[in-house]
Amino acid sequence: MATVKIRNMVLGEGLPKIAVPNVGQTEEDILSSAKEILKAKSDLMEWRIDYYSQGIKNAAKLISTAKKLREVVVDLPILVTFRTKNEGGVLELSENDYLNLVQLVIEKRLGDAVDIELFHDEAKVEELVHLAHNYNVVVIMSNHDFEKTPAKDVIEFRLKKMAAIGADIPKLACMPHNNQDVLTLLSATSEVNNELANPLITMAMGDIGKVTRIAGQVFGSSLSFGAVGKTSAPGQLSIEDLRNAEKYLELNQ
Repeated sequence: MATVKIRNMVLGEGLPKIAVPNVGQTEEDILSSAKEILKAKSDLMEWRIDYYSQGIKNAAKLISTAKKLREVVVDLPILVTFRTKNEGGVLELSENDYLNLVQLVIEKRLGDAVDIELFHDEAKVEELVHLAHNYNVVVIMSNHDFEKTPAKDVIEFRLKKMAAIGADIPKLACMPHNNQDVLTLLSATSEVNNELANPLITMAMGDIGKVTRIAGQVFGSSLSFGAVGKTSAPGQLSIEDLRNAEKYLELNQ
């Protein structure tokens, strides 16, 4: 597996790294959560700005909060994510507003990495990837299906498409309805991991998908999401449980 460096963290080597979402709804909550995330020794903080409606409505406030956030977490890598409503987020934005917001996140360097969803205007997504690389911002490109698990060839196609567009790290999360769905995701992850020169992030959500959150080193997923306090997705484990489970499955390489 190839590696990608996000600030001082390297994805794609050793145990999967652990990201903790910050879902604070006010600046006070965001900064308070950041202190807890730092204390929990996560490898990366995902700042879910779709929870921060005040900042989405006011770019100056968003930029100001980002600066304060950096002061709190010091060198902890920050992934900035606006998750659209269609893919599990909490705020509705038009296509243009979403794309403009991602551009702002990149140009103002609100974090070390940015999440860009795959299913938007392809030409604009490619522009944003190019822009991010010009600003030395790592691109995690994502797709989330909260209804079902896509067919194996569809999962593989989407992950490879992300890489072809220029994403540093392709990410796909889906909802399994049975154990076969979980096997489908794991099998697709393993095969794409053997073909692409990119670290991958994949997970199946919900209780039945928990195994995918802890077995990334075996199947080729380089990052998992744990919680400190409030979770941001079904089936998310606490950072403590996630770290312990990963260690039990660590490969002796």
